[in-house]
Amino acid sequence: MTVFSILGAGMIVAPVYALKVTEPAAASHGYPGLCDINGKKLADGEFRQWVENNRLHVVITYKFSAGEVYEEHSQFRQESELIQEKWSWKESKHGTSQREFAVDFLTGIASAHISQDNKDVSKRIKIEPGRTFAGFGFSLALSNLRKRLLSGEQVQLKAVGFSDFPTLGPQVVTVTISHEGVDRMSMSGRSLKGDRFIVHPEIPFVAKFFVKVPDTRIWLTNPEPAGFLRWEGPIVLPTDPIVRVDLLSGEKSGPAESAGS
Repeated sequence: MTVFSILGAGMIVAPVYALKVTEPAAASHGYPGLCDINGKKLADGEFRQWVENNRLHVVITYKFSAGEVYEEHSQFRQESELIQEKWSWKESKHGTSQREFAVDFLTGIASAHISQDNKDVSKRIKIEPGRTFAGFGFSLALSNLRKRLLSGEQVQLKAVGFSDFPTLGPQVVTVTISHEGVDRMSMSGRSLKGDRFIVHPEIPFVAKFFVKVPDTRIWLTNPEPAGFLRWEGPIVLPTDPIVRVDLLSGEKSGPAESAGS
């Protein structure tokens, strides 16, 4: 049975019960840039993606001049459906761990560690395989949903996130994904065009008084074939700074500006 909900202006939002693979990902190697929301470069990145033992592996690393390193690991199964199996994020400085977050989608265990606050949390969460994603998983999900979203459909998935309210811990929230438009943006001295998608968390009404969870925006290249172009959102926690990741690293990243349809 398919369940539908109505969100404003008569828009029908359709939950996805298992995300079908329409655009299988393969080996890829790139060098993205991490910037603040105003486009100032913070760190150079390296993106590695490969298939091994029938699993898609993604590792993204950002290295800062002051000795900080951010590293994201993801693992997926992409057969008839896209299913995320693992996700982790680690921040270290001069080799010492500062913050770590991890989700094992197979066991349903999510954990967080923040050294400065001496906080360690581990909790079992409800995972719906093929519907629940974290981190870079949403960029892959968008690639497989792109045609549906461009036709005007809005789709609901589940996101695993971490919140420092009321206590540090993992949460699974419904997110509504939609296509917002086509933009042009400058990066690494080039002007590139991309489709802008928004990932909007559906926070319960009462919780909105206590915690604000920003939307995440993801751009895919336009025209096809569609690949990752830009990402904007909080680093991990909702209270983290909003940052930008560009496909191409450069000293200055320009804002996205509407390019029409």
